[in-house]
Amino acid sequence: MIVIKLGGSVITDKRTEGKIRKRIIDRLIWEIKKSGEKFSIVHGAGSFGHIPAERYQLHRGLKERSQLEGFHLTHHSVRLLNSEVMKVLLKYHIPSVSISPLCFIEMRDRRIESIDLSKFDKALSMGLTPVSFGDVVFDSKRGFSICSGDDIVLHLALHFKPDKVVFIMDEDGIFDRDPKKYRNAKFLKDVRVDELPSAEKSSYIDVTGGMRKKIDIIKRIANDGIDVYVVNGNKIGRVYGVLTGKKVKRTRVIGC
Repeated sequence: MIVIKLGGSVITDKRTEGKIRKRIIDRLIWEIKKSGEKFSIVHGAGSFGHIPAERYQLHRGLKERSQLEGFHLTHHSVRLLNSEVMKVLLKYHIPSVSISPLCFIEMRDRRIESIDLSKFDKALSMGLTPVSFGDVVFDSKRGFSICSGDDIVLHLALHFKPDKVVFIMDEDGIFDRDPKKYRNAKFLKDVRVDELPSAEKSSYIDVTGGMRKKIDIIKRIANDGIDVYVVNGNKIGRVYGVLTGKKVKRTRVIGC
């Protein structure tokens, strides 16, 4: 089984609230289907979640009642994005079930306090593909917090011990520094955990922690003996190549 993260930066236009990249989603799901692998999917919130969450400062927790409207709007928006992903899965005859983080995760002070993956176990045992996503969830200390898709990927990886974990992003892979800021950034092809760059050099920060948090999560997964791949979902055929073991441009973080 493979755990796949569809990055919000790939499946939405993160500069425009609520703008979905339907053709990209369609192609990515087709490549995943074509691979013939069994998988679990988590997708990011992209502009459906990050923009309204930032506008209402949801990452600060519940500070004033006006934020409740932001909670409603953010949760509703990410469900709309999830619905679009589910439609494409149905189009390609991939029986799936959507599992909202609100149903199986509770946080405390921005950290996951409890998580119940039994619904994922049940879905996979029946032959259903479980699909989850980044969302706002209840927090026993702050009222609510942002739970990123990457948080969910980490726990799925540690629980299921998949053959590999694949992060689909809008970059070719991991660089030694942010390639959007540094033209001489070095691309990392096959690396050990201790060869990964310090998170501070890696990329932008958003309400979910951005690339800084992603690299930390990738390290934790790889340290559990699981290979982690980071691949550009905007490039045709690369996701299929990673899933089937073909030679394509990507970063592989070697599990140890």
